[in-house]
Order: sequence, then structure tokens, then C-alpha cells
Amino acid sequence: MDYKQAGVDIEEGYKAVDKYRGLAAATASKAVLGGLGSFGGMYSLKEFLNTMEEPVLVSGTDGVGTKIDIAFRMKKYDTIGIDCVAMCVNDILCQGAKPLFFLDYIACGKLDAEIAADLVKGVAAGCRETGTALLGGETAEHPGVIPDDVYDIAGFAVGIVDRKKIIDGSKIREGDALLGLASSGIHSNGFSLIRKIIPDLNEDFEGNPIGLTLLEPTRLYVKPILSLVEEVEIHGMVHITGGGFHENIPRMFSKASQLSAVIHNGSWEVPPIFDRIAGGIKAAGGNQDIQKLMFNTYNMGIGFILALSLEHAAKAAAFLEKQGYPAWLIGKVEKAQDGEGLRFE
Repeated sequence: MDYKQAGVDIEEGYKAVDKYRGLAAATASKAVLGGLGSFGGMYSLKEFLNTMEEPVLVSGTDGVGTKIDIAFRMKKYDTIGIDCVAMCVNDILCQGAKPLFFLDYIACGKLDAEIAADLVKGVAAGCRETGTALLGGETAEHPGVIPDDVYDIAGFAVGIVDRKKIIDGSKIREGDALLGLASSGIHSNGFSLIRKIIPDLNEDFEGNPIGLTLLEPTRLYVKPILSLVEEVEIHGMVHITGGGFHENIPRMFSKASQLSAVIHNGSWEVPPIFDRIAGGIKAAGGNQDIQKLMFNTYNMGIGFILALSLEHAAKAAAFLEKQGYPAWLIGKVEKAQDGEGLRFE
């Protein structure tokens, strides 16, 4: 018996890496030292040593959860990598960090070089859009541990920010405005529930198979937000991911602030896909508070939130709209009542 008979096809792995090289090269900058194939990826920080008083590295790691199952059932593999990048770079953006580089990890039961290359194609697209170098990664076959036709993808990003410019919520004040940026749809959370209530991915939804709507990749907020922070002072930022509004919004406040977010119901456009999800939950016999469940699971059309002075909110919204990122004044900051970090009105 050899390694291939044991379930690991080394030649298929070589094919996959060959396809990755060009994708990664298209994301490289002069700071990237070497290319794919070394034991470690190298990135020079020289340019930041001359422009920042105290450079701080900010890191984040994440995956796409069970959304990848939708991609494989739809046989559309080239966008899920964008989600993987977005989940990481949008997170580190919340500290004001500019993403520098990204590494991915793909695990599968049996490797298909074409499928793996399509997954990395999405990763490279997300990296190019955010000015992030795809520095390396790992593709692993786990025969007998992962079923042959199952894949998973995760990654991590490293960014940089000058310490004096870190956004940590300490500047948020009572009366600050909350500006919500439109999501591109569901993004990458809550798919374990979606897969239960929407079993037919070919169901018609606004003239297309609903599976395509579910696969709409996570919006990347890096470029417009990094441009905006040069125009107005941002006090806090939130990436609405797993846990929806209820879990994520309170995370932007410093523990000692005793502040709370008030969200104004009906102050933004909720995409129709969320109505379809809520309807599916009801049809499945859900008797809980559907609104609370939805806001505790999904972004509900708001993928990123900024806290800033009310006097700057209109300017920031207009700036973002011009960049192609719709934004609404969706709430405000007030003193916490009974320790709560979030309420709706």
C-alpha cells in the first residue's frame, strides 16, 4: 500500500499548489518577500516603521461555517473564499487596522485540484479588493476523517495600526450616533438554521434559485472605512457577525463605560431574504420571539456599524454612499439602563 492508496493524492496536491501560485502572485506587493512554497510567508514592515510611532499588529481568524455546504450543493465554489477573507479582515478593521496579509486553510476528505483552486480564487479576489497579500496557506486531505466530498475553509489575517490610532471604544460618548452600513445579504452566519428551513436551494426567489442569494459573498468594508477614518473621527466600530446585533454591538463599548446602544426600529432597509428566513422559522413551528431570534442570529441588512459624533454622521453617510456603501443613521448611544448593552425602540 502507498500514500495514494491510503487516501492522500500528493500529485493532486501539487496541481492545486500550481494553480494557487498565480492567484497569490496577483495579490502581492513589494512588502511580500518570496512566494508560495517556503515553509513560512514573509512580509516586510519597513514602510510602517517610518510612518508610525508605535506600529501594532492586529490579528483575526475565522471561517465560513456551514455556508460552505450551500456552495457545494450549488456547485459554485468561487465566492466562498471572499467570505473567508471578509470574516477576518472586517474583524480586525474594527480596531482601525489595515490588513497586511492573509493565510488560508482548506481541509477535505479527497482533494480535487480544480475545486480547491476555485476556493482560493475567491480568497485571492477578497485579498485584491482589500489590498491584502495572500501570503500562503495549507491544503490538507483527511481521508477517513472527513468524507470524500466534504471541504472546509478557514483563514487568518494580520493587520497594522499606529497605537495612537487604535479604535477601542474608549472615545464613545453618550449622544454619539450609530451609523449602519448595508450588508450584501446574509454574509456568513446562521446557515445551520437556514439549511434546516430552506432545504430546496432551487426554490425561486426573486426570479433566481434561492441558493444563489444565500451565496452572495460577505461585503468587504476595509477600503471605504480606512478612507473614512481620514475624514472624520470614528469612536467605535462593530462587525455584525455570529450573534447578530445582540452579541456584537455591546462589544464595542469599553467595560467601564456603562454605555448602551439604542437601535431605531425601521430606520434602514431590511433585505427580503430575511423575511423569507423568518417565514421559514414560523412555518417550522417556531413559537419563540422571532424578531429577537433574527436579531440575535443575523445582520438583518446591517453588516458594519460605526459610532461617531452626531455632528459627523451626515458627512460620514454621504462619504460612504459615494463609495457605493449605503449607510443609515440607525441609532444612538446612551447611558446603560440596568446594565443592558442594547435595546430597540
